[in-house]
Amino acid sequence: APVSEQDELARVLPVISGLASRVDVPISIDTSRAYVAEKALAAGASIVNDVTALGGDPRMGRVAAEAGVPVILMHMLGTPRTMQVNPEYEDVVLDVRDFLSRAMDRAIAAGVRRELILVDPGIGFGKTVEHNLLLIRNIAVLAELGAPVVVGPSRKAFIRRILSEAGMTAAEDPRSRETEWGTQAVCAAAALAGAHVLRVHDVPRAVATLRITDALARVTVH
Repeated sequence: APVSEQDELARVLPVISGLASRVDVPISIDTSRAYVAEKALAAGASIVNDVTALGGDPRMGRVAAEAGVPVILMHMLGTPRTMQVNPEYEDVVLDVRDFLSRAMDRAIAAGVRRELILVDPGIGFGKTVEHNLLLIRNIAVLAELGAPVVVGPSRKAFIRRILSEAGMTAAEDPRSRETEWGTQAVCAAAALAGAHVLRVHDVPRAVATLRITDALARVTVH
């Protein structure tokens, strides 16, 4: 269920303020509210991640543009309460690509510089297991938009379902080692398919996975 703007601010601002003075990596604020984004950016965030792709709050694009920060535009079918109720597409890869293309146009019209736009197919947000797999396998199609592709597969339900159906019942727990093994497999597949950014829970394992996939991608035959 959605929370109030004040509850959202109370949850995120202390964390951002506390992190900003301790870490030297960019902090992303995940919100679809322009006012929350404004306050988060003032507190030390430097990336806006909007699961509505600037479609939820008409001011969001302008806020991001004025701040001059990167913006992640994500695809979601419906709302968090309805997105997993029988999601359907004509062609999930092309439908998501076209949605993200329109979202990029919306961001540019609001003043966001094209080079600051990233796109996210929204793995698990209104997609079946097959939809998620098709999107990951076809990340190169999304990359044709000319923006870095962000993928967030970590501990998602589709991974747990695949492993559970294979008899790995422990994978039903999002924090189990089986779920993490599955997550790393998807991270490797996404990277090799062309993903530029991965959102994960277990950073050290993902770093190790990506060291290997990067080496595989760079190797040449002599």
